Amino acid sequence: MDSTDHSPAGACVEDGMALIEKYFPGLTALQLERMRQLGPLYTEWNARINVVSRKDISNLYLHHILHSLAIGKFVTPSTGSSILDFGCGGGFPGIPLAILWPDCRFHLIDRVGKKIRVATEIASAIGLDNVTFQHGDAGECHDKFDYVVSRAVMRLDALVPLARKNVSRVCRNKLHNGLICLKGGDLADEVEATTGSTVEVPLSDYFSEPFFATKKLIYKPL
Repeated sequence: MDSTDHSPAGACVEDGMALIEKYFPGLTALQLERMRQLGPLYTEWNARINVVSRKDISNLYLHHILHSLAIGKFVTPSTGSSILDFGCGGGFPGIPLAILWPDCRFHLIDRVGKKIRVATEIASAIGLDNVTFQHGDAGECHDKFDYVVSRAVMRLDALVPLARKNVSRVCRNKLHNGLICLKGGDLADEVEATTGSTVEVPLSDYFSEPFFATKKLIYKPL
């Protein structure tokens, strides 16, 4: 008997997994299974608690999971590295990155309790044990991390001073500790309003899909 899910939701998962395997061909069977489980889990939870636009849930893998994994094209942290996902919403980019980097420690924080609940439940459902969660504001997190990551949370000039207080002074990676964020559009005024060096990478350097044409990765060593 053919057990393949031929429903529209099942087709979205299969199409999405084809994208993941295209750009990250070295994933283990466990990593692939966890990526696959994200589709139905987010679809189910999103019907109850809206963490992704309901019009966009069919694009979960392209617009949210693969977008989050762009950070994994830019940097590969060493074993034991710690990463803070600031304003994680329903778990992006933290959960896909925690699957990608199982030997790193992640802490996800968001001020919206229902979003943290969804992220927590999904991480638990897929057996992700390298993540912790915090319901609160950035000022309520006092730990230090190698990197702070975020996805379309706020303007860069507002985000940098918030992230700086959580970045460790001790560097264990080739890429200096700092902020790595995913943003879109023209960022010239945001970058100009910050101090220090900035690396700006078009995501079209990594992915060929039209969705990424206007998307960028910003890295600020702190």
